[in-house]
Order: sequence, then structure tokens, then C-alpha cells
Amino acid sequence: MPMPAADIEALIKAALPDAAVTIEALVDDGDHYLAHVSSAEFVGKSRVVQHKMVYEALGGRMGGELHALQLKTSVPT
Repeated sequence: MPMPAADIEALIKAALPDAAVTIEALVDDGDHYLAHVSSAEFVGKSRVVQHKMVYEALGGRMGGELHALQLKTSVPT
């Protein structure tokens, strides 16, 4: 079953409450998204660690409910 973009955003914000999150559908199938996530929690962390934090926020849904999520992470400016 596809995962709605609003659910992805809610999960990320639950784990990173200060995050600014924008979700874009890459394909109109409910399974392929691009997420832009900006959070002060990313300060001083490598891009790999930032992405890991976002994937952990999804609670193991990658590969199941959520097939593909392209990530772009940043710190607030």
C-alpha cells in the first residue's frame, strides 16, 4: 500500500520537530518521493548521518510502505 506524502512529513517532524519538510512526488504512484529536510539537528553532522536520521524517523517503512525516497538535507540558513 502506498504511503501518503503527509504521513512521511509527519513521521519526519515527529523525530525532528524543528524540521522544515517539503515532499514532492517523483512519480504519481504514491511510492516515489523527494524529500527536502532542513533541521538544526543536522548542524555538524555529515550528509550520511543526516540521511540516516531521516531514514530512522521513518521507522523501517523504507522498502515496505515506502518504496523510494530521494533525500536532500540541509541546515537552516
